[in-house]
Amino acid sequence: MPATVIVGTQWGDEGKGKFTDLVAREMDLVVRYQGGHNAGHTLVVGGESFALQLVPSGILYDDITTVIGNGVVVDPRVLITEMDMLEARGVDTSRLRISGNAHLILPYHQELDKVSERWLGKAKIGTTKRGIGPAYADKASRVGIRVQDLLDPSIFRQKLEAALREKNAVLAKVYNQLPLDADEICAEYLDVCAPRIAPLITDAVGLVHEALESGKNVLLEGAQATFLDLDHGTYPYVTSSNPVAGGACTGAGVGPTQIDRVIGITKAYVTRVGSGPFPTELDDEVGNMLVDRGHEFGTNTGRRRRTGWLDAVMLRQAARVNGLSELAVTKLDVLDTLDTIKMCVAYEADGERYHHMPYHQSVLHKVTPVYEELPGWRTDLTGMTERSQLPREALDYVAFMEEQVGVKVTLVGVGPGREQFLRFDG
Repeated sequence: MPATVIVGTQWGDEGKGKFTDLVAREMDLVVRYQGGHNAGHTLVVGGESFALQLVPSGILYDDITTVIGNGVVVDPRVLITEMDMLEARGVDTSRLRISGNAHLILPYHQELDKVSERWLGKAKIGTTKRGIGPAYADKASRVGIRVQDLLDPSIFRQKLEAALREKNAVLAKVYNQLPLDADEICAEYLDVCAPRIAPLITDAVGLVHEALESGKNVLLEGAQATFLDLDHGTYPYVTSSNPVAGGACTGAGVGPTQIDRVIGITKAYVTRVGSGPFPTELDDEVGNMLVDRGHEFGTNTGRRRRTGWLDAVMLRQAARVNGLSELAVTKLDVLDTLDTIKMCVAYEADGERYHHMPYHQSVLHKVTPVYEELPGWRTDLTGMTERSQLPREALDYVAFMEEQVGVKVTLVGVGPGREQFLRFDG
């Protein structure tokens, strides 16, 4: 049975966790295919909030096997802390599996992330300083240390000592930082982390293919989002991996013919964290309202998110690069109090109109959004359970989105709770 991919269509924080959790109900296997613990998502179950960083969303279901795929970079200390949190709250983590080919985040990755970002000053990218980028850089440079190396202490130490010769030289001579100690790192990773992680390490590619070949349902879960993609995002203000649907193939070890459904998650407006272009950004009372009503603060970092009107130009590009088969819209209820709502349908720059994202960053940084204005509904949507209950204006807003993007909307979120959604595909 072909797999399903869930991907964010904006700059992240679209509420992927909620709909991933919803779609996961139909699944046997949920696989996280890229990113690290810089990608938090929040699930609200029975009024109880679960903030996850590395563990896939399906962990809240006892009959689902969750997998951290080879495309993920893993800080085992963070993973163990997250597992302990879940266990303390009654969630069984014994069905979690970790690809032996996933790469480890080491203390020197985090140190380099912090000092290099600080040295960039005003040109900083806005990294979460958790070592994600340096870990992926080592992976690409073929000097990374993988999860499977935790199973062989001699190999782990050998690779670590080789890495520290270079990393400590950079930390000391370039950034004037104290060197890191191999013995201390080995004690933490081999003596503390490895015993907890070892029973979970597996051939994740084999596990995924056995599930597909036996007709089971497999969900491939992306972190971050399309415009944080290393190749297709607003470079250099991007993450260090490929969140787009194509990244699911390399990050989980499946071929494109084994995927037949790609669900794009979009917020009813747009947010982003950190630096980078944002054509529809709002620096006014509406923007502040979106922050307040949408609780737009980072799950992991607590940073205030930048907010703006929905951008259909972005969504069209996301539909192209991901091959979206459907859209799921989150936080429609956040717009409940507005008299009118704007949607960006095109950009203008130097007398030219763009209906798709301009490829050149100099153009993107100076575009002016072209808006269509739609009437608001000024009705509380949070208690609605059927599509037919929505005000005409809310239905028109969703329909206009579909018309602009050319992709059908199948799910609409009307609140943070697990059951606060409406089906549009029935």
